[in-house]
Amino acid sequence: LLGYNARRAALTAIGRFLEDMAPFNLRPVEFSVLSVIRHNPGVTSRLLCATLGLQPPNLVGLVRRLEARALLRRKPHPQDGRAVGLYLSAAGERLMLQAEHTVSETEAAVVAHLSEGERRTLIRLLQKVYRG
Repeated sequence: LLGYNARRAALTAIGRFLEDMAPFNLRPVEFSVLSVIRHNPGVTSRLLCATLGLQPPNLVGLVRRLEARALLRRKPHPQDGRAVGLYLSAAGERLMLQAEHTVSETEAAVVAHLSEGERRTLIRLLQKVYRG
């Protein structure tokens, strides 16, 4: 079954992720939020929710916790005066530089037994499943 195999693969990848992210004190959702912000400085909460499939009330608490850890900051959005943009702090940048490097190594280890072509095909097929 597709669901069974997808779940087993996800559990393997997430298990390694949790282990490797423990020194950074980052859960998968926190890593995802910080990564999107890192690669899209000034992103709005609305776009962040849409990109990651998060509910706005869940993001509010998450942003507050990341702000309390001094990993991100809010500033007025440059194009939309009513919106607030999210930016990594200097500490957030440093943390994510290391965390993203570690995640790249983690993913490489998880799929080390796949060829590059198989890895690209797997990603493409998984995207077709969740994007429809």
